Amino acid sequence: MYERSAGASRRSFLAAAGGAATVGLAGCLDGGDGGDGLDELTVAHMPIYPDLQWYVMEGEGYFSEIDAEINGREFTDGPAIVQAFAGGDIDVAMFGIVPAMIVIDNGIPARVTAANIREPMGIMAESSFHDTFEEHGADAFAMWEEERGRPFRFGTFPQGSVPDVLLRYWLRETGVDPEANDSIEIREINGANAVWQAINGGDIDGTSIMEPVPTIAQEEGSSVTMLRTAAEILPGQPAAVTLMSDAVRDSPLAAQFLEQHVRATEFIGESPDATAQHVESGIGMPADRARTALDSPLSNFVTDPASISEATPVFSEFAASNGQISEQLTNDRIFDFDVYDSL
Repeated sequence: MYERSAGASRRSFLAAAGGAATVGLAGCLDGGDGGDGLDELTVAHMPIYPDLQWYVMEGEGYFSEIDAEINGREFTDGPAIVQAFAGGDIDVAMFGIVPAMIVIDNGIPARVTAANIREPMGIMAESSFHDTFEEHGADAFAMWEEERGRPFRFGTFPQGSVPDVLLRYWLRETGVDPEANDSIEIREINGANAVWQAINGGDIDGTSIMEPVPTIAQEEGSSVTMLRTAAEILPGQPAAVTLMSDAVRDSPLAAQFLEQHVRATEFIGESPDATAQHVESGIGMPADRARTALDSPLSNFVTDPASISEATPVFSEFAASNGQISEQLTNDRIFDFDVYDSL
């Protein structure tokens, strides 16, 4: 697990924008001006497209509008954020809906107060497979194996991750049980770059993945192309969300943070060229390619948590069946809609 820290506040934003970094204890209680004793927030995030609001808020200086110092901690995977949240090191986390459920299921007082994106995944497959699938549906996988002498190889993030759940849900809805069907193999791959390398190297035949992999594949002329978007598979599909501890939710900082989250969401939609620059500086993707990805049908950035609530039970069901959470969580246990509704 890799972790990077950066901070900004009313008092220190200009210095932080010049490169200063701060790391503080989560929710430092020294009677600051944030209300309810909170004068700083430690926010976990990941260098991925679905967390783009973080990089816009940071890059555009929106944190200066929050009455607390914002300390950013960058992680490369959800489990590490779950561990940090459980240890009391994190106040707010921008990460996947499934690890957010794990935090809640473990009895840690927190709720999802915002979505970051909806329907950001797509099922990609070898273009030669598309017509066979459209004509034969679930039987297409057996036909693939008979023709090539090996199963159809999907590669995506580890089991229980958002891309993995969408893939398994789609297969189930198609009439395929990946656990019982020898014509399908699902390989666990860590990281979007590793997924692209597996596609480019011919190690996998398909994937469930978010941007920027589909854009990279298209621009590089890959034969692995989009078969289905999440909007076609599961309208309102959840992915990255914003999880807040109860201490934050009970303070004025919750609404202040979401106000800036909304600003960032609007900025992404209205200023894609400038947003692409934030992608380059924050995530490391070249701005020209990032700009193309922002026009993708997978780039559906939102803030309203209600926009993903209808499809969230699908992910809760999968998380429970995988043993990631002890039981399927209701939306009442997952979400707090009041903070967003109060804006």
